[in-house]
Amino acid sequence: MPSKEELKIQKYAQDFVNQLSVVLRTSQIHDLNNVAVKSNIEKMMSHVSALLGMENIITLEVRGEFFYFNEYRMRYPLEYLLNFDFLMREFKKRELGSFIIVKNVTLQDMQTFIRAFIESPYATNPYERIEEKMKGIENIKIDRLKSIVEEDFLDVRKMVKKSYFNAVSFTKGVIHKIKSGEKVSLKKAKRVVESMVDHILEQEQLLLGMTAIKEYDEYTYHHSVNVSILCVALGQRLGLNRKMLTELGMVSLFHDIGKMEIPPEVLNKPASFTEEEWKVVRKHPSIGSRALLKLKKLDELSIRSAIVAFEHHMHYDFTGYPKITDPKKLDFYSRIVSLADQYDAMTSARVYSRVPMTPDKALSLMMERAGTQLDPLLFKFFINMIGVFPVGTLVMLNTKELGLVYEGNQIFVSRPRVMLITDNVGNRIEGRVIDLTEKDDKDQYSKSIVKTLDPNKYNINLAEYFL
Repeated sequence: MPSKEELKIQKYAQDFVNQLSVVLRTSQIHDLNNVAVKSNIEKMMSHVSALLGMENIITLEVRGEFFYFNEYRMRYPLEYLLNFDFLMREFKKRELGSFIIVKNVTLQDMQTFIRAFIESPYATNPYERIEEKMKGIENIKIDRLKSIVEEDFLDVRKMVKKSYFNAVSFTKGVIHKIKSGEKVSLKKAKRVVESMVDHILEQEQLLLGMTAIKEYDEYTYHHSVNVSILCVALGQRLGLNRKMLTELGMVSLFHDIGKMEIPPEVLNKPASFTEEEWKVVRKHPSIGSRALLKLKKLDELSIRSAIVAFEHHMHYDFTGYPKITDPKKLDFYSRIVSLADQYDAMTSARVYSRVPMTPDKALSLMMERAGTQLDPLLFKFFINMIGVFPVGTLVMLNTKELGLVYEGNQIFVSRPRVMLITDNVGNRIEGRVIDLTEKDDKDQYSKSIVKTLDPNKYNINLAEYFL
């Protein structure tokens, strides 16, 4: 867990970025000599002084869709989301990649920067305009936004893809070993999960995108990995540290391991289950819990995994299964796994559910279950992570073009990045990715989502586009 000092710095950093956004927003409306603007600048300078007293330097950097403060990736408190989003868009509009403040910065230095920032967006070269206006200011430095080289981005996608399929392959191997009575060590599982955690910390949206690709033939293994990825990504939103994220990734990877003992003719039955067959299926949490407690080394992690395997279908209000006589409160990890498990199961084509639910319909159904089957507070974080339009959703734009949601927008959830797959008259086109936060010269959004569609009706194979 972060120390008290680290938490204090993180809080001051969040307050500073929020206040910087407030200052720049009000400065666009009022003159710098306005009383409200002056008051906001003074408030921001108090945050700057406090941070410089603890850190000696303030470096605010844009990397992808996130702000980094002194190499620490900032998490956005819900009440600051709009201001963080505003600041991100304004930085990108000016091609401003980093903003550095050193000790001895003065109020006049800050006012010079604010004036340069406000006057720059309509210049032919906005970054050069700010740089020119900042000449002679020693205590504030800026740097240009580093563009992601397409080739590097493709290399990152390859790494993420490799990590995902390694996890699927590993899960398959572990289930087969346990089924045949072999002893299994969790050491390799930890390495597999740590690789996913690293990718989620750096490239969350890419790995979340992999969960949209459903493999019917190997549902059990893909489902286990998808649930693990969704859980770790949610854990990151909740502020869990790396050790806890790895632990959460491990317990969620093995949540459905009890299904290995369910007869294939039951598990893979193409029709609905009979009451007797449902009784067999409902045994998998107990079976999984026992299997995990029999692993080579019984430690805190295997016990926690067994608890999650046992509880993940119980429901927040204990209306699920297995039934217990004296319910207290579900384990924190179990409540996270329940969310991810339901979402991935509903959006996957399984033997007993050949047609998957669209992501937005699945979230709508989960919303109805929040407070009964699902933890309502955790669901709020989950829907913010997945987005109003989850990755893989087929959408129609106001331009009559069809596209697939390619990458979510953490801050502006209703405006994801979309891969166009047809033009405005319905002709298939090679996928070009557009950002729905882009605006035209009249400050209006260039394209917007009108409605969602069912990709199954259009015979669209997500893997064809995402891989």
